[in-house]
Amino acid sequence: MLIDTHAHINDERLLPHAESIALSMPQDNLSHIINVGYDRESSETAFTLAARYGKMFAAVGIHPHDAKSATQDDYDRFCAMAKDPKVVAYGEIGLDYYYDLSDRATQKKVFCEQLELAQGLKKPVIIHLRDAYSDMLSLLKNNPTKLEYGFILHCYSGSAEMVREFAKLEAYFSFGGAVTFKNANKEPVVRAVPKEKLMLETDCPYMTPVPYRGKDNYPKYISLVSDKIQQWFPDRDIPQLTSGNARRFFKLV
Repeated sequence: MLIDTHAHINDERLLPHAESIALSMPQDNLSHIINVGYDRESSETAFTLAARYGKMFAAVGIHPHDAKSATQDDYDRFCAMAKDPKVVAYGEIGLDYYYDLSDRATQKKVFCEQLELAQGLKKPVIIHLRDAYSDMLSLLKNNPTKLEYGFILHCYSGSAEMVREFAKLEAYFSFGGAVTFKNANKEPVVRAVPKEKLMLETDCPYMTPVPYRGKDNYPKYISLVSDKIQQWFPDRDIPQLTSGNARRFFKLV
């Protein structure tokens, strides 16, 4: 079965459908869904969904867009939630220089603060990274003691060359609907990823794969991502490989 390592059923577009999504997981060939927080409210909702549905799990944290409004109270609450075994990661945190909704110095500061929190909580980190590859690589190289429990570059959109640089730091990489986009040219990038570091995601309700592009994304569409990558690696069992990687990374049972 497949594992959606990055979903946002905590988004207002999908939240009304949470129960039907949870109930349909077996028929959709999904064993686990990880709902990822991006601010205080969405983290709380992810936590609630994890408590309510057995095969949904949560990650908590503050996205770089909201770094400018991060508070110690937020951090304290995340730490309290992360003590629950259903919270399997800290994130999504990182750098986003495309939108720059928080200034870059603040993004870096808040990212490093949260890296330290994740290390203390013994949680792997889910990283959002857009148009800031060099700075992120430098930050990670400068903070090796905060990476003990692993990190994943979610919805990876960088180059194959940068895959090889991040892989030296034992990075994991997840891919979603963009692999199905006609002009995305993701095959060389996915091929650069060590097979034991590859995972799948939907990032729903965003990044909807072809042929549903332009509509809301759902966890069940992860099969389209898996099928596309399977075409590139006919000698591998992509569902088994990626789900095994996810189970190991998130310590899922």
